[in-house]
Amino acid sequence: MTGLPLEAFAALMEVIGAAGSMFEYTFMRRALVVGALVSLCASLLGVSLVLKRYSMIGDGLSHVGFGSLAAATALNMAPLTVSIPVVVAAAFLLLRLNENSRIKGDAAIALISTSALAIGVTIISKTTGMNTDVCNYLFGSILAMQVWDVYLSIILSSAVLLLFVLFYNKIFAVTFDERFARSSGVKAGLYNMIIALLTALTIVLGMRMMGAMLISSLIIFPALTSMRLCKHFRSVTICSALISALCFFTGVTLSFWYAVPTGACVVLVNILAFILFQFIALIKRRVRHEDSAKNA
Repeated sequence: MTGLPLEAFAALMEVIGAAGSMFEYTFMRRALVVGALVSLCASLLGVSLVLKRYSMIGDGLSHVGFGSLAAATALNMAPLTVSIPVVVAAAFLLLRLNENSRIKGDAAIALISTSALAIGVTIISKTTGMNTDVCNYLFGSILAMQVWDVYLSIILSSAVLLLFVLFYNKIFAVTFDERFARSSGVKAGLYNMIIALLTALTIVLGMRMMGAMLISSLIIFPALTSMRLCKHFRSVTICSALISALCFFTGVTLSFWYAVPTGACVVLVNILAFILFQFIALIKRRVRHEDSAKNA
């Protein structure tokens, strides 16, 4: 019996040692810094996007980002300097279509995302060819993070977090009851544009590491997971941020340890967290039901 605890302790120390060895590599330090900031930004925005039933905007904007990255590669330009304005413009366009057009919500996202994806694949196939760079764009690569990317990501992520904190009350009002917010004098259109802008920046910053196909998971999973147990906007937001940061660090550690793609590993950890929280919620619901039955 004493052998089992010792073996478990040895395994735990081995995992801790593997996690610590990550910091010896420059590219891992870059990935951890940028990934932690992007995960935090995505989780905060994800709560509002999920509650507004607009969570798939992340998937649509990531496809637009893929098309802009392909264009930047073809033009030999810096990827972020091309992607940021293009994705921001696409976010505003999606918001405008959703408000003033007959093409609503998911249809507008599907229209723009598939078009951008087709354009990106065509550009790459005619310039650099369908090589490993395409896989890096689609599924992410921590090796893609350069020094300039890290500095720009830190600046923009800090701006996203600052704006979210400053406009927290307005974002809360627009998220839960936009009509009431408008009637009470809140410029709902302006704050919807701020949410779209922050989402676009977060998508571009995280896409290099998570990939166009997986970046939207950072927006959707932490929010949905925290909603299994938390019921208030502030508690959901805080819990979502903690879950996102923890899942990202765990995913990166497992990716480094087992040599598997980072983006996919982070998503799998988020899936496990969602299942765990769902299981806990079911247990709490059953216990509450049994207590109410006894009291009756």
